[in-house]
Amino acid sequence: MSATEPPVRAGVTLRVNGVPHELEIDTRVSLLDLLREHLGLTGAKKGCDQGQCGACTILINGRRANACLALAVAHDGAEITTVEGLAAEGELHPLQRAFIECDGFQCGYCTPGQLCSAVAMLEEVRAGWPSAVSVRAGGGAAEEAATLSPADIRERMSGNLCRCGAYVNIVAAIAEVAR
Repeated sequence: MSATEPPVRAGVTLRVNGVPHELEIDTRVSLLDLLREHLGLTGAKKGCDQGQCGACTILINGRRANACLALAVAHDGAEITTVEGLAAEGELHPLQRAFIECDGFQCGYCTPGQLCSAVAMLEEVRAGWPSAVSVRAGGGAAEEAATLSPADIRERMSGNLCRCGAYVNIVAAIAEVAR
């Protein structure tokens, strides 16, 4: 495509936080930009825009993903959950409550991505997905789910950075909910 040609547009249908959306977008639009600029859902943050910090983490069909790296047209028909969709019927998600109770944030910029990643991570543990920590320790999925260690939480959450360094409290919040 040359500089004078208009961008290619395509229709995309997504279910975001339980609400269906049909949009016509530039095929180069990331899910992050679609959420923030087209739907007004600004919870997921644009940190590095290169998939390195995790501030934009959302759930795509229940699996965590960096929204800055995901093209919206590649996820046509997907179920998207953002931090705005974690609360149900006016009640905070248990992880949201735990982050508040354990002071799992400072500036809060990374918190939406941390929360979405933690929700998916706990589901991965329940499903028996091993981590590098559990494999090294010789534990199986059942043992790990019962005893999710701080080291395992840190390893599983390693794709989400906190520039403020609130990791101790983030791990405590996740451990509280895992119990």
